[in-house]
Amino acid sequence: MTFPIGMRIAGFGRYRPKTAQPSTVLDARFGQPEGWTEARFGIASRGIADREETTSFMAAGACREALTQAGWGEGEFDLLVGACGVMEQPIPGTAPLVQYRLGLAKSGITAFDINMTCLSFLQALDTVSLYIAAGRCRRAVIFASDIASAGLDYSHPEISAIFGDGAAAVCVEAASDGPAILGSAFATYSAGKDTAVLRAGGTGVRIDDGIDALRAAAMFQMDPFAVFKAAGRHVPAMVDRVLAQAGLTLNDINTIVCHQASQPGLEYIRHLVKDRPERVVDIFADHGNQIAASLPSALYVAHREGRLTPGSTALLLGTSAGVSIGAMVLRL
Repeated sequence: MTFPIGMRIAGFGRYRPKTAQPSTVLDARFGQPEGWTEARFGIASRGIADREETTSFMAAGACREALTQAGWGEGEFDLLVGACGVMEQPIPGTAPLVQYRLGLAKSGITAFDINMTCLSFLQALDTVSLYIAAGRCRRAVIFASDIASAGLDYSHPEISAIFGDGAAAVCVEAASDGPAILGSAFATYSAGKDTAVLRAGGTGVRIDDGIDALRAAAMFQMDPFAVFKAAGRHVPAMVDRVLAQAGLTLNDINTIVCHQASQPGLEYIRHLVKDRPERVVDIFADHGNQIAASLPSALYVAHREGRLTPGSTALLLGTSAGVSIGAMVLRL
């Protein structure tokens, strides 16, 4: 694909759960002294969705804010794309559920899901840009919404302490006057396929296997060190690749918006950046790792803080289970 692809982000939205769980609650759960969780994992609080705050409920809330900010009326877009790491249910997908919650059940607007676990939002943004470049749509709403807390095993603090719930969305539209995607690249290295796994929800583990098997499969499993090592090995080459597409250097980038995988992960990116590490948007301490909603939530905060000024450049960067790496350069 030839870059740039003319596309602008017209609106940003976010939904945070009503409950913000302080890390002191986890200290007690883990049988540790107060302050242990924050000191070890770098997380002070995180959103925890209640049973009424479903994946589609949170997504619809984020979409409404993005639509209001964009100034788009009811149904004034062509695509609704779900980019969740974990869907609300296998069939139908999350996007139709969100379309219904937005009051657009009879609109006929195409609604579908894209899944690349933690990279789902970035992959959806890339896919929508190709729709726009091909002239197949002019406006789209992309949302990511995840409830990580639904599958946490609290016998493993290194996994259960770092994840949080939430949703974020963007409205994007075709542009011909400056805003654009300057480069985009993805790669998958499936030797790491067993480093982060959620086995339930598909056809691999079935009712016939018994309730104990289903319960075990519904718990997220991860080897944090193996994930960090596998992803970090390939990140520098991915950054070089996407910057070469954009015709820029790392010093030309104004803002770096990453998947908020972990505190060590963000420290690694700051080390990689070296010059002006404050360019890296860091919301981990009060959000945690929100799976696919993590990167667009950081993008929302970057916009709110005034970092995404017209004409500036942003590097979007992330990793996901699989193991996959993705990066994109935007001109705002």
